[in-house]
Amino acid sequence: MENLIRLTAALGIFSLMIAWEYLSPRRLMPVRRKQRWPVNLGLAATNMLILRISVGGLAGLSAVTAAEHGYGLLNLLAVPGWLAIIITLLGLDIAIYGQHIAAHKWPVLWRLHQIHHTDMAIDATTAIRFHPLEILLSLAYKVLCIALIGAHPLAVMIFEIMLNGAATFNHSNIQLSPALDNKLRRLIVTPDMHRIHHSTLPSETDSNYGFSLSCWDRLFRTYKAEPSLPQTIMPIGLPTFRNPSELGFWSLLVLPFKPLRKPKRR
Repeated sequence: MENLIRLTAALGIFSLMIAWEYLSPRRLMPVRRKQRWPVNLGLAATNMLILRISVGGLAGLSAVTAAEHGYGLLNLLAVPGWLAIIITLLGLDIAIYGQHIAAHKWPVLWRLHQIHHTDMAIDATTAIRFHPLEILLSLAYKVLCIALIGAHPLAVMIFEIMLNGAATFNHSNIQLSPALDNKLRRLIVTPDMHRIHHSTLPSETDSNYGFSLSCWDRLFRTYKAEPSLPQTIMPIGLPTFRNPSELGFWSLLVLPFKPLRKPKRR
């Protein structure tokens, strides 16, 4: 039932964002959908299949196991259920923020995470453009965090829905008024805020790591309010990957095992 709820929520939010992008896009796409979407959707389908036949549902199971055996911080302290839910959501949110920074700073993790950033445009499908090995490592890290926190099982399910929904929302190519965007940014990561993280400029890529709550970037001084170029024309992706023909499905699967590219000196 949990998997069905998560899948229904993910597909619903994804469909909503795709429709919104079509009706009110923020940017013109420099690369056509027929070049990008088969790759992004293909990676998503591959990841879903791998999880389905291997360790899918492990996050929720680890929370239930921790509760049954009484291990993990919240279980040891016998924290009330409502407070355990809040702490779990905040704890996992900051944990994913930290994981995202590590994925950029550690070369071995960047080899995998760069696949996400090679997309030369950004829309809802970018949110599901990840290498299968990164998905598996992310799940292992999440399970470790759940066990250490003693995460509340219900909160884990809510967090998984939030993780998918927030990522789809903040990667989407939707038009929001500046006033609404500024108000939303006080609490959550908006598309304009996260899009800066996908800029080709390293100083901008090295900012706005949050996926759900915007407070972590402000607290740890990784927040950038505006890009150097206007949102509608700033280039997206990595400066070392500017040829769409290099970014096919099979090319991205083997990319982590090739030497890391360094930007050319001008």
